[in-house]
Amino acid sequence: MNFRQVHLDFHTSEAIKGIGNAFSKQQFQDMLRTGYVDSITVFSKCHHGWAYHPSEANETHPHLSFDLLGEQIQAAHEIGVKTPVYLSAGLDEKLARSHPEWLIRDQNERTNWAPDFMTPGYHQFCMNSPYLDLLALQVQEVVTRYDADGIFLDIVGIRECYCQYCIADIRKRGSHPRNTDDMKKMWEETYFNYAARMNETVHSIKPGLPVFHNNGHIDRGRRDLVHLNTHLELESLPTGGWGYDHFPLSARYAQTLGINFLGMTGKFHTSWGEFGGYKHPNALRYEAALSLANGARCSIGDQLHPAGLMDRATYVLIGEAYKEVAEKEDWCRDTTSVADIALLSVEAASTQSGGSPIDEHNKHSDTGAARILLEGHYLFDVIDVQADLAKYKVILLPDAIVITGQIKEKLTAFLAQGGKVLATGRSGLSLDGTRFELDLGAQWQGVSAFKPSYFKPAFELPSLQNASFVLYAEGQEVALTPSGTAFGSRENAYFNRELFTFCSHQHTPSDMQDAGPGMTEGPDGIYISWNMFEDYAVKGSLPVKEIICYALDRLLANKSLRASLPAQGITTLQAQPGSNRLINHLLYASPVRRGQNVEVIEDLPCLSDTKVSIAVSEPVREVYLAPQNTALPFTQEQGTVSYTVPSWSCHQMVVIQF
Repeated sequence: MNFRQVHLDFHTSEAIKGIGNAFSKQQFQDMLRTGYVDSITVFSKCHHGWAYHPSEANETHPHLSFDLLGEQIQAAHEIGVKTPVYLSAGLDEKLARSHPEWLIRDQNERTNWAPDFMTPGYHQFCMNSPYLDLLALQVQEVVTRYDADGIFLDIVGIRECYCQYCIADIRKRGSHPRNTDDMKKMWEETYFNYAARMNETVHSIKPGLPVFHNNGHIDRGRRDLVHLNTHLELESLPTGGWGYDHFPLSARYAQTLGINFLGMTGKFHTSWGEFGGYKHPNALRYEAALSLANGARCSIGDQLHPAGLMDRATYVLIGEAYKEVAEKEDWCRDTTSVADIALLSVEAASTQSGGSPIDEHNKHSDTGAARILLEGHYLFDVIDVQADLAKYKVILLPDAIVITGQIKEKLTAFLAQGGKVLATGRSGLSLDGTRFELDLGAQWQGVSAFKPSYFKPAFELPSLQNASFVLYAEGQEVALTPSGTAFGSRENAYFNRELFTFCSHQHTPSDMQDAGPGMTEGPDGIYISWNMFEDYAVKGSLPVKEIICYALDRLLANKSLRASLPAQGITTLQAQPGSNRLINHLLYASPVRRGQNVEVIEDLPCLSDTKVSIAVSEPVREVYLAPQNTALPFTQEQGTVSYTVPSWSCHQMVVIQF
């Protein structure tokens, strides 16, 4: 799997003429070289439904006069660049108008994506319709006729559908479309049948050819869906709606799965389909480095002009990032993450049978937890309930992880080996929500009637004097158990904000009375009685982060890594066993808001004298900066190697060579 991929969109209307007329093999190759590209995803079929090559299984774009796909593959292969081939699987607007009966429908017969045929846009197909047979022929044609280096199938996943094919199918099974459980089971089977059909179509012709089914997000906890793919491409355009929180959370999960993966961002200022929009080069440099730091390869999205001419400004921009990636690859191959903490994902737990349902509030919990762990410079993985817990020191249960039989069995074994748990909110409660299944020093008494409420810690925060700190998310009322220690008290408001009981502009202040413990510690770990991570994701309150960090630091007496980074700095530690070394990644950028909802990275300030200490058990031979190969002075004593990085910007790798 290559490190420097471009995903070259080419969704091109039939209303545009002269398709590909400006394509030049030399210019195509020159731009790939300019961009330091070693793999480019090129198009067989776009969302409009057209093929960009001669086709019997599809229709060639009416204004294309030659085999554009074939020319692109030949040009790329001549200079050693791989060419995965893209087919729009879920969308085909040309076909949607001739076979609207094959489209996904809701219970009111409405289509999705575009709500009707009077609105410009695409309409999504149901894979439980005859469309699946046609798609299989299109894939078969590409794999048979072209030297594709992979197949990328887009806009696919488990879809809710009430088209007449699904209605007939559910009735044939002896059920009814109002039986939601049976419909959900059928929708899952529809997707698995689609994926198996596509994989078999590809691998019966070219065994082992990479295949990826793109749904825009990798569902945490659905390993069955993950392993329908030969690899993963984590679509995560920070300015395109995903934000800068999404990729680290997805990547820290993906690296635990034992499957190759890449991070996909875009060159666009906003998102897909933007012509003439460009990121600052520093943003792409940072986003590519973020992929490397999380064990991923890189992909950058672009869109080809209908005339077929590659945009020079784009490939100069991409080249600024990929030149650096090319220099760093040797230290980024075959790596595994080093982590102290395992964040058990709420999304993952909610997919397990009997797990806690994910709702509007606790969907933020994973994001808030990952954000605090990144800003606190902890080493962590994101896991599901199937993960092996043996390598971790602390398991983090954010806000909504109720303890099922499977989770309890794994945690019991983990705790017996000396591990600890940090739980917040409803996490740690039994499946029926009436008692704690872990000894965290707390006895559950009920959901707090007050929202917001307050926490007065019995310890000092690093940045603030002691006070009663407001917490906006749901809280729980708990009592201290005989084995427990309290680290602060809950305080209630005088009253909730209602019609005849309100005070000031937002909420009522604390009544300053002790309402029971707000943070407890027991033999199994620490409990904090609010949805702390939801609170941080939504409100971003400094006390919330510092309270969590205090708890984690109590549980992590021996952290594997300490670094003197600003809050927006990121550090990861990757092991490279084949080369007998550790790679410490240091990153820093500070996104700022431009426009209404677009975060951008422009400035990459220089950081100086970053101090790092890493717990190691083997003698260290040398410490050096990569890719510069500059030696760093270091000390090693009492199981710790320490060094200072004098000056760096954006991304610096430090190699600890044993």
